[in-house]
Amino acid sequence: LVLVLSLSLPVADCPGTSSAEAGRAAACQGCPNQKLCAAGAAAPDPAEAAELRERLRSVKHTILVLSGKGGVGKSTFSALLAHGLAADEAKQVALLDIDICGPSIPKMMGLEGEQVHQSGSGWSPVYVEENLGVMSVGFLLSSPDDAVIWRGPKKNGLIKQFLRDVDWGEIDYLIVDTPPGTSDEHLSIVQYLSATRIDGAVIITTPQEVSLQDVRKEINFCHKVKLPIIGVVENMSGFICPKCKNESQIFPPTTGGAEKMCQNLNVSLLGKVPLDPQIAKSCDKGQSFLSEAPESPATSSYRNIIQRIKEYCDQHHFHEEKII
Repeated sequence: LVLVLSLSLPVADCPGTSSAEAGRAAACQGCPNQKLCAAGAAAPDPAEAAELRERLRSVKHTILVLSGKGGVGKSTFSALLAHGLAADEAKQVALLDIDICGPSIPKMMGLEGEQVHQSGSGWSPVYVEENLGVMSVGFLLSSPDDAVIWRGPKKNGLIKQFLRDVDWGEIDYLIVDTPPGTSDEHLSIVQYLSATRIDGAVIITTPQEVSLQDVRKEINFCHKVKLPIIGVVENMSGFICPKCKNESQIFPPTTGGAEKMCQNLNVSLLGKVPLDPQIAKSCDKGQSFLSEAPESPATSSYRNIIQRIKEYCDQHHFHEEKII
C-alpha cells in the first residue's frame, strides 16, 4: 500500500502560535497543529503556567538545541555542551532529552540501562556526575530496542511531566535536546517553557545545502514562536588529517555553508566543528569526547563554542536583571 499525499502549506504565512489568528488563518489549513493552536493550546492555562513556573523557578538558564534535519550531530552537541558546562564543578547542569522516538542521550552519556526513581518531590534525574543530571524517555523503556509509537498528545503529556514532575533542584543550565524538525515536541517545549524563561536556541547544521535548507525553516520557526536564537553551529565542517594537518571538505559547502547563511539571515555563527572519528567512538562508549581527546581540533572548536554560549547566557541574564 502506497499512500501519496499532496499538501500545499503556505508555511511562510503562519501567523505564529501566540497570534489571535493561530489555527484560524488561511495558512493554517492542512497544518497538523491546526487544532492545537485553534483550541488555544499555544500556551499553558494560568494554573498550569503557575505550576511550571514554581517547579522551574530555580533554573537560571535554559538552552534548546535544535536541528532541521536528523543526523547532523544535534544530540552529540547537546551531550558535549552538558559535559562542557559541567566541567565547572560550581555549576549545576541538567540535560533533558525530549526526542521521544529516538532517545540517544542515555547511550551518549553512559547511562544506558539506568532507571528513573520516584521520590516525595517527584522523579529524580539520573546523574552522570554530582553536578550533571539527565532525564530521558530512554530511562522509562524496558529495553533500548523498544519503539515508542505515540501520537502527539501523548508526547506532549510526557514533555509536560518532565518539566512539572522532575525534581531538578537548583540548576544553572538546563539543556533541552529536541528531535529534528519543527513539530509537536518543539511547540510543546516552547509553550510550556513560556511560563518561565528561555535564553535561546542553538541550531546545528552541516555545510551542505540539503541541511541548510531545513535550518532556514528552523530559524523561521524560532521567529514565529518568538524563541531567541543564540546562534548556529556548523558540524562536520571539514576533516583535518591528524598526520599532515591538511583539511579536506567531506561535505562541500556548495552554497557557502553556515557562514554564508548566517550572514544572509543576520544570525550568529557560533563556530565550526571539524570531523573527528573519535567523536562517534566516545558517544558509543558513553564518554565525553572533550576529556577523551583534549588535543583534537574538534575539542578546541567545541570549547570555543561553549564559551560563547556561556557569555551569551550571562549577558542575557544581565540585561533581564536590568529590565526587572
